Amino acid sequence: MTIEDSLLDRFGPLLSLPQLATVLDRSPEGLRISLRSNNYWATEINQARLRIGRRVYFRTSQIAELLDSNQLCGDRG
Repeated sequence: MTIEDSLLDRFGPLLSLPQLATVLDRSPEGLRISLRSNNYWATEINQARLRIGRRVYFRTSQIAELLDSNQLCGDRG
């Protein structure tokens, strides 16, 4: 089972901010603040953002792709 399959089974096609915080093992408020910063991983996650009315969601498939590619980890040699 891939990361995408696992996330889709657990959360569905869209992740809310608290659900994304759970996936990334962060607090929702800390994640919200971090996503306002101007760094690589925040930019990548914000590209998966989708607003429906006043609510903010993140596309599960794009988040899974980021997690699978290890692009969020940075260069930690």
